[in-house]
Amino acid sequence: MTQSPPAEIDMADMTWPPPPYRSPVPPVTGPDGVRHFDGITYATTPGYRPRLLDVQVPAGEGPFPAVVWIHGGGWLDGDRRYPPPTVPADLLHGAVLAAGLALVSIDYRHSLEAPFPAQLHDVKAAIRYVRAFATDLDIDPDRIGVWGESAGGHLAALAGLVGPDSPQGAALEGTQGVGSGETGVRAVVDWYGVSDLVTLADHPLPAMPGGDFPDPYEALLGAGVAERPDLARAASPVTYAAGSNPPPFLLVHGTHDGLVPYSQSEALAAALKSAGGEVTLQPVDGADHIFLGSHDIPAIVAGGVAFLALHLGAGA
Repeated sequence: MTQSPPAEIDMADMTWPPPPYRSPVPPVTGPDGVRHFDGITYATTPGYRPRLLDVQVPAGEGPFPAVVWIHGGGWLDGDRRYPPPTVPADLLHGAVLAAGLALVSIDYRHSLEAPFPAQLHDVKAAIRYVRAFATDLDIDPDRIGVWGESAGGHLAALAGLVGPDSPQGAALEGTQGVGSGETGVRAVVDWYGVSDLVTLADHPLPAMPGGDFPDPYEALLGAGVAERPDLARAASPVTYAAGSNPPPFLLVHGTHDGLVPYSQSEALAAALKSAGGEVTLQPVDGADHIFLGSHDIPAIVAGGVAFLALHLGAGA
């Protein structure tokens, strides 16, 4: 067996220290023409695992508008590859791609790795990365939206509302990965996310399996809400609605959600309306968290895709 000679390394192109991210490698194209960029390192920080994202780009000629998907898991758990168990990945991913939207699925630091605002820093870093490498990814940098569920819905709402001119804006933008650049988005879909951590402190958490699951709000803040009220307000999307120019929001929430009460989405919807924003609040009657008890999951997914396709100009 003949061994191939090692690839030549162009030392002139190397820098030290290396940048805190990696450029995309050529995609793998599936039989359906969808291009897959898997496991791209969009940000690194010494002492932490690299933050990764996957990009799926529809068949055809771009550049395509893009949706950044942010997973849930109480900021303690979760994986970019897997939506909640009630929402099959093939359903979610297929619907997004069929609408002519690229899908960017991201990981972020969990709260026991680093407390808030690390999670928002990572979301912002992912958006900067997609814009910086938009040509390589065949994405339109001017047509990016965010879609998240539960903890990811909370982060999606913050991504839509927090900018450099927001209270503490510079500190919340962060400098992870591609250290500077525009992080604004054109539309937000927030599935049953937290909007006001201060009022949520009075809502008792249901018992978690195993009995040793950390309190997600204490883990996020590094302390109880009563001990860190300023940080709790800084981590609450409702804080940023007033005086902002919010993008269109779609809020979808089960009316019997025992983990994140439906009133959390009501509060965010009211704040966005007061700010003059375009917001649609869609109740899912009788559904618990992650839409448990709903028989209309495909319709819920289709509604989110249609909202994003409209506001991102898919097919334009």
